[in-house]
Amino acid sequence: EREHTTPTTTPEPMCQSQGLTEAEMKLIDELKGLGQAHLFKGWEDNKIKDADKKRLAEQLGTLNSQYPGGLKAYIENSIKLLKESKEGANAFTGFKPSAPKGLALKLGDAKFNEMEAAGMKVIKDTAFCIVAGGLGERLGYNGIKVELPYETVTETCYLDLYCKHILALQERARKNGAPKCVLPLAIMTSGDTDEKTRVLLEANDNFGMAEGQIVIVKQEKVPSLADNNAAFVLQKGDDFQIQTKPHGHGDVHMLLHEAGLAKKWANEGRKYLMFFQDTNGLVFHAAPAAFGVSDSMGFEVNSLTVPRRPGEAVGAICKLDGKDRSLTCNVEYNQLAGLMKDAGYGGDEADESGFSPFPGNLNILIFSIPEYAKTLEKCGGMVPEFVNPKYKDAAKTIFKKPTRLECMMQDYPKLLSSESKVGFVSLERSVCFSAVKNNAIDALGKQKKTGFPESACSGEQDAYKIARMYLSLAGAKVNVDGKKEKFNRIDTEVGAKVVFQPSFATTLEEFKAKFPNPTQVVLGDQATVLLEGSDITVKRLEMKTGYLFVKACPGAKVSIDWKGDNAPMKFQPKGEFNEATGAFDYPEGLAEKYRIRGYTMEYEGSAAEKKNSTFVITKPGNYTITQNGIQASPSLSYVSYVPGAALMAVTAIGFIALARFLMRR
Repeated sequence: EREHTTPTTTPEPMCQSQGLTEAEMKLIDELKGLGQAHLFKGWEDNKIKDADKKRLAEQLGTLNSQYPGGLKAYIENSIKLLKESKEGANAFTGFKPSAPKGLALKLGDAKFNEMEAAGMKVIKDTAFCIVAGGLGERLGYNGIKVELPYETVTETCYLDLYCKHILALQERARKNGAPKCVLPLAIMTSGDTDEKTRVLLEANDNFGMAEGQIVIVKQEKVPSLADNNAAFVLQKGDDFQIQTKPHGHGDVHMLLHEAGLAKKWANEGRKYLMFFQDTNGLVFHAAPAAFGVSDSMGFEVNSLTVPRRPGEAVGAICKLDGKDRSLTCNVEYNQLAGLMKDAGYGGDEADESGFSPFPGNLNILIFSIPEYAKTLEKCGGMVPEFVNPKYKDAAKTIFKKPTRLECMMQDYPKLLSSESKVGFVSLERSVCFSAVKNNAIDALGKQKKTGFPESACSGEQDAYKIARMYLSLAGAKVNVDGKKEKFNRIDTEVGAKVVFQPSFATTLEEFKAKFPNPTQVVLGDQATVLLEGSDITVKRLEMKTGYLFVKACPGAKVSIDWKGDNAPMKFQPKGEFNEATGAFDYPEGLAEKYRIRGYTMEYEGSAAEKKNSTFVITKPGNYTITQNGIQASPSLSYVSYVPGAALMAVTAIGFIALARFLMRR
């Protein structure tokens, strides 16, 4: 990135270069008058190829078309915000903070169950949006984050997991009076992730989603700024390309508006839209209850939050009362203490609960679609922007590196009136939030500082732990916290590796109903269980160590009556920290998805043993699964794989049925 100082010389006259359109020449002349003449310095020199000039002109045209109001508006907004930044202006000056309106829930209590039930009543009228513009470089993964495995028992990737959740909610809505329900999913990509996301979806047949059910909107970048005059920066080593940077995830609102999705969903009678991040596998455990809170309390905007300790480095949801207006919005943690002191308080302090009265923002947002669509029509989808330059000098005139305008999706409430109802729902972090974003080195530092490493390793362990929490609340005997182990030097809690795919249950009450005899469900720390299918009932499941995999198609009613152990699946640690290099050494050829965890998942028995505890049912019917195999009743139905002992049992049932038929004849 080259250093740049805005020139003060008179711009050279526009050259009549061959190949430039009239619109391109007009835009260049306009930019010269807006302090960007340095971009075209030397263009009168015949040594400069017209093809190079054309490259820059075309890029400028593209950037001009992508920003509302064009590059003129971008430059003017930049100069205004850079001036405010230099002067140290505070957008919240004059506002007095107070606790926002909302509801704190606890998994399993009566209010939580009530809100889940309320949410399931409106689930047929919902839509979803993933913000997925980032690569996994910060994780140590050179791919898109949504293709990473959520857990390694099944290696279900994040995007597949989210589609499974949406399809499971859709199935419940269809059973509950909306037979044609289709729940749409929008995905915001970027230039870094767009093609790879499309390839992932195409390779996996959209993970079961219907044609047109998924809509992708692509985010573009904005020009980098060299100084307080908003001078654009040329790419290092290329005088004919503008350096660009991401504009921030707040662009999602503009993209949904430009694609006509918000208006379309409003016209379809949809009520709520949920925004969520690309690698938070727990989010759908909170979704039904969060929808219920939005509907019960009439929120136009509802933020899913966690209890926040004073000083914790996470944004806070605050109600702000000013002279002319009131609003409820996110306040960044580094602004909150000053805001509190300016209002006459001691600072960012705890209340009687031991937590801050301002819950922690997770950027999981639920919007009321009718009001959302109207607001986007008014503002064109643009949310308030900000700029965050890093200054090299005390006078704040020189940047350490180029900056750009940014926007955040959680700043949408700043567009609303004082009468708009904005609030929050709060849940324990272990229920709703387990981000996966840090590499092993950074994760260790984060864990020491906050207790939350937010790595691929911790994300996977949280996936199993939430399942154990549900089992415990259902009355089963299971060690929820597991045992302490280290992978990539990160402390983790390893217990029973339990995976309940979304089709198994969408709410806690539905989950509990799947275990009519919970005292007969006993799992040891070395048990691995996967259940997938909406009509599976667990009458008994006692396993100290072992493996059980049951996947049932729609219409297959499965009863599990299992008591016994077999060979387990275990984490096999991989990699050692090299003190000399300050990095981890991993076995050659180990895939990145395992390196970032520090282990692989391996089955300790033979292939034949694993088959004997794997049941994939592909035809409707009634089935019972025991440690001895599978039985189909009242007549023999098709099972895609029936292990050895079970095959003999099912065959015997078939011969007995045939014998009885012949005897009756």
